[in-house]
Amino acid sequence: MKHITAPALAALLCSVSAAAGAQQAYLVKNKPAAQPASQQSVQPATQTGAQPSVQARVAAASDANAQTAAQARAMAGSTGAAPTAPQAAPAPMPAPAPAAAPVAAQVPAPQAPVNAPVEASEFDRLLRAQVLLDRAHFSPGEIDGAFGSNMKQALSGFQKSRKLPVSGKLDEATWNALNADNAPTVVAYTLADADVAGPFRPIPEDMMEKAKLPNLGYATVQEGLGEKFHASPALIDKLNRGKNLTRAGEQIMVPNVVGTPPLPPAAKVVVSRDARILTLEDASGKLLAQYPASTGSEHDPLPIGQWKIDGVARNPTYNYNPKLFWDAKPGDAKTKVPAGPNNPVGVAWIDLSIPHYGIHGTPVPGLVGKTESHGCIRLTNWSAAEVAGLVQAGTQVVLQE
Repeated sequence: MKHITAPALAALLCSVSAAAGAQQAYLVKNKPAAQPASQQSVQPATQTGAQPSVQARVAAASDANAQTAAQARAMAGSTGAAPTAPQAAPAPMPAPAPAAAPVAAQVPAPQAPVNAPVEASEFDRLLRAQVLLDRAHFSPGEIDGAFGSNMKQALSGFQKSRKLPVSGKLDEATWNALNADNAPTVVAYTLADADVAGPFRPIPEDMMEKAKLPNLGYATVQEGLGEKFHASPALIDKLNRGKNLTRAGEQIMVPNVVGTPPLPPAAKVVVSRDARILTLEDASGKLLAQYPASTGSEHDPLPIGQWKIDGVARNPTYNYNPKLFWDAKPGDAKTKVPAGPNNPVGVAWIDLSIPHYGIHGTPVPGLVGKTESHGCIRLTNWSAAEVAGLVQAGTQVVLQE
């Protein structure tokens, strides 16, 4: 790790590694300009009990939907009027994107008896644990039904907060504590027009090519749904085999991570370099939330010390200056990269009092906590959006080893 001099520090920038290690997100040289954002929220229905397998839930939800449709047709026949689908609030967009159309209906599938870990498959058990960790504000990162380093850190944080032995493992005591929240693991969600409208286009790796696009929206429907429901695109596909994810009105199954009680404002942000986590605390020092984070590199180490937040920008554009990057491509020139969830700094920029450093989102959520950055603190887009709403100018920030 190199020592940072004051002149060198002013030139540091941060990045986000892209898929296959090619795409990067960078710290904004000039403070990014915020653009109007719209956020939505879905209040998923909850029922008592733990979960049967995901496959059983998908089938059960389909049966329930058929019964609901039959009841609606019967009601229409008796009144002479066509039934209107019940409306719910729109689902939260982790990225500041155009507002989605109202969600048509959500039908939670029937529940199995509480706490049946032996009967559930390992995938179902891990998926449920990840959903419950996310609902408890101990983010496992991208939900995928697999055990990894981010889930281990989330379990450790949850265990510490509940005064359980800190092992980072999904042991019986931790499983039972998580299941104090008996919400369904997955819920039915009806695709809205905004979910499938696009335009969806591949995102180029080259920064100069990114700058030529009108915006940096989602590459696929699955990517957008994954960010909305904190999941990997592959999980969205796995939960919805045989479904048409490009058709508005299609009912699909998604992780039940929305509609949880909001967190109070944070008094302090703590970033731990070695643990690769960002935590929020209230004024009494109580832990409010924990998120996986990427926290610097050998070339651009995390600036250890105490700082504060200077401001927050949502849906920022990015001013790229290749002279400020040790790994810039030959021939690159200064350019402005448009806003969007695939912008190099994602959907939110939280400006720190140390010049050119911030906390921000990423276009590659699956790599958060697993790859290096150019010194900044990188979160998933949905985590960055949540943190941005819980801090303000003057909030204390501690960057530690």
